[in-house]
Amino acid sequence: MSAVFEPVGFPDHALLDSGGGEKLERFGDVVVRRPDPQALWRKRLAAEEWDRRAELVFVRESDRGGRWDGPARKRAEAQWSVGWGRARFRLKPTSFKHVGLFPEQATNWRWVEELREELGESPELLSLFAYTGAGSITAARAGYRVTHVDASKSAIAWTRENAEASGLAERGMRVVLDDALAFARREVRRGRKYAGVLLDPPHYGRGPKGEKWQLEEGLAPLLDACAELLAERSFLLLSTYAVGYSPLAFENILGDIEGGEVRTGELVLREEGGSERLLPCGFCARWQRGSSAPR
Repeated sequence: MSAVFEPVGFPDHALLDSGGGEKLERFGDVVVRRPDPQALWRKRLAAEEWDRRAELVFVRESDRGGRWDGPARKRAEAQWSVGWGRARFRLKPTSFKHVGLFPEQATNWRWVEELREELGESPELLSLFAYTGAGSITAARAGYRVTHVDASKSAIAWTRENAEASGLAERGMRVVLDDALAFARREVRRGRKYAGVLLDPPHYGRGPKGEKWQLEEGLAPLLDACAELLAERSFLLLSTYAVGYSPLAFENILGDIEGGEVRTGELVLREEGGSERLLPCGFCARWQRGSSAPR
């Protein structure tokens, strides 16, 4: 059995079934059907059941994206919301099959919450490649002072919507439009220290000023900068999806940061209904220094 980070409870999400290169999920009161290349196995539910239950269906049109069909399309275009603890997230379909939330990350949200009490009063947390802000918002709701950084204007706008829905409009979170590596290096020059750093880098991307991000070239320099930002008692969380690397590669690169322990594995979702089948959702590495909390 591969090493996995066990999923945690998420009442507003369920993986109903997977297989045949697809997954069927419930987000709040909307059931979504979309491609997933990891789901190589056979579906448990009949084709008629998938057709009956799916309210929002992603139709791939090219390798650059697709469109959404189904009875919930018009309702979903106006957004809908789900909750996790005290956080609220506004969801909407995108042309890249995403809806703005990755529920497999809930196990990391819980882990960051559990570390909170050991890190002093109002510990500072830096969230890079922070997308629509789920990790940032759950951390802020747990008592961290969060700096949220992303290079996409649309993701920043979406984050502000989620923050407002979660009661964080006026406190608890600093939202910054910037290139992750450039921002981290400036923070090093400023002498800043953080109790936690969250990293969820894509394989390829662009900064707001056209800065090029390529994971193979940028990850090591970024981790060098982040290592200098980590406080004496601190943690770093690195997660990635569809980048073609082994968890062992992340264990090795995080092992270069002195004084900490590393645990690596896969993020997964478990199918509902008592199934033991797990859907792989990407790799994750957790680095800790000076903490007795579970890894």
